[in-house]
Amino acid sequence: MSEINSILKDVRLSKVYKVKQKFEKEKIDDVRGDLIKKLNAKSWDIKKNQKIAITAGSRGISHYELLLKTIVDFVKSKGAIPFIVPAMGSHGGASAYGQEKMLKNLGIDKKTMGCEIISSMDVVKIGYAHDNLPVYIDKNAYRGDGIIIFNRVKMHTSFRGKYESGLIKMISIGLGKRKGADAIHAERFEHMADNILACAKVSLEKLKIIGGVCTIENGYDEVADIFVLDKNEILQREPQILQKSKSLMPRIYLDDIDVLIVKEIGKNISGTGMDTNVIGRFHTKAASGGPNITKVGILDLSNESLGNANGVGLADFATKKLYNKINFDYTYLNALTSTEPNSIKLPMILDNDELVIKACAKTCGILDSNKIKLVIIENTKNLNELYMSKVAYGSVVEKNKVEIISNEKEISFDEEGNLII
Repeated sequence: MSEINSILKDVRLSKVYKVKQKFEKEKIDDVRGDLIKKLNAKSWDIKKNQKIAITAGSRGISHYELLLKTIVDFVKSKGAIPFIVPAMGSHGGASAYGQEKMLKNLGIDKKTMGCEIISSMDVVKIGYAHDNLPVYIDKNAYRGDGIIIFNRVKMHTSFRGKYESGLIKMISIGLGKRKGADAIHAERFEHMADNILACAKVSLEKLKIIGGVCTIENGYDEVADIFVLDKNEILQREPQILQKSKSLMPRIYLDDIDVLIVKEIGKNISGTGMDTNVIGRFHTKAASGGPNITKVGILDLSNESLGNANGVGLADFATKKLYNKINFDYTYLNALTSTEPNSIKLPMILDNDELVIKACAKTCGILDSNKIKLVIIENTKNLNELYMSKVAYGSVVEKNKVEIISNEKEISFDEEGNLII
């Protein structure tokens, strides 16, 4: 046994309850039907045999496959020829193959969509937002007869502004591919809100954008609402949609947490692997908020992330199984593009889940394990059910929104030290 293991093996962990958190339940039951109705209500100028590009990003959007397929079918119903363009900046290792593979891992491919996925990193420069900020667009989308922008709208993990994650960001960064993402990020996140808007305005003026489809989600990872916007409605409506999205965001109902254990991070979950708004740790000075957390441990990296471990730098401890999944080229490309290496610095790497959790407990500053406010979550997107220690549950700030659903239980591990709670 190594000296590190011998130091940590006898660290005691408090028992935990499984709890259910309650969020706003606004949702759409018939996602496809609702979207079809809203699409048909628009008078979009889509003609027979036109080639129409539809954007697809890297996030794990609720009902992603169904929503995108519905847009594809709508375009086909007009006699036009839809094709999907990966619109994710530098993600997927900034390669055409990597971006197409990311979509496939999210259920988006030629077979499921019934149309071509045309992935390329080649771009066309269409102008300048200001003297030092060129505006780029995916060449295939540019050469098509029209573009439909599709994305989820939510609070960004790295900056604050009138427009954050949504259609404007998809137009400016997603469709800009690596060159566009690199140009906009070059002035860092402190200028991101202004730059995505400036670039998007150029694109909206010069490109054949037909309109946008966006969703917002509730705290249960369900579609809360769908919006179909004409091109000239996007700038006006998106800020209102963002505010509604913020009101529905899930959170952990604690202001202070001694130990947070995140079982999985990944680009499909959040741009920073785990949502900074949930964990209260930010890799930029352009955003703030969330709970105060003393120690954060992360246990695994999602397969959908393709080895991109952006966000690992926000943790204090991580497992070797996570480390062994890291594709450093993909991860470093993401950090170089975003200009934020803080998000990919390595935490202390330990052999397994057990040692990561015990290391967090040992270093959180609370000597009595029964007094540690410990929380274990699946990931920062799924916060409906999670685990809390007794003292954590006792510190919940909105008691009517958290309910114990199991007896108090020991935190247990298998023979290899994997968490089996």
